[in-house]
Amino acid sequence: TIVDDFSRATWTYLLLAKSEVGKVLQNFCAYTERQFNKRVKEVRSDNGSEFMCLSSFFREKGIIHQTSCVATPQQNGRVERNHRHILNVARALLFQAGLPVKFWGEAISTATHLINLTPSKILHGLTPHEVLFGRKPSYEQLRVFGSSCYVHRNARDKDKFGARSRHCVFVGYPFGKKGWKVYDMERNEFFVSRDVVCPE
Repeated sequence: TIVDDFSRATWTYLLLAKSEVGKVLQNFCAYTERQFNKRVKEVRSDNGSEFMCLSSFFREKGIIHQTSCVATPQQNGRVERNHRHILNVARALLFQAGLPVKFWGEAISTATHLINLTPSKILHGLTPHEVLFGRKPSYEQLRVFGSSCYVHRNARDKDKFGARSRHCVFVGYPFGKKGWKVYDMERNEFFVSRDVVCPE
C-alpha cells in the first residue's frame, strides 16, 4: 500500500503487484497537485526496481529521489513506523470482527481512514484530516468494522412477502463514493450502498 503523511489523509491504494507502483505514484503526484495545489518535492524509497525505473519521471517533475542504503530499513524509519501503526490497527479490526485474513485489504483501508480521523500528539491534538482540509472531520458516518448490517434490496421479486433487505457485513469506506462498503456472505460479493442500517 502506498501511504505517507499526505496520502494517508486522502486515500489508500492497495497494490496487487509491485509493477503498479509507477503508475500509482504518478497518479498520486497529479492528484495532490490538482486537488490540494501541492507538488510532491521529494520521494524517499529503498532501491527497489519499481522506484528506480521512475528516474526519468522524477527528473521531469523536478522531484528529488532519495534512496536508503542497502539493508538499512531504519533510514526509512518514519515510513516503517507508519506502516507498523496501520498494520497494528488493521490486525485489531480483523481480530475484534472475527473476520478471516482474506479481508486484510478492507481492514487496511479502514484502519487508514480511522487513523486520519484520530487526534495526533504529533499534530498537537489535531487530526490528519483537519491539517489537510482545514476543518474538523464528521464522525456521523462511522460504523463498526465487521458488524452485521442490512442493505436495502432495490430489485425485489414480485412476492410481497419477499425480503426487502440483504444481510451483510460492514467492511469499510470506499474512496470517492458517498456510501459504505459491505460484503454479502450469501452471494460472496462486495458492493457499495448508501442504504445501510447497522442495528445497535
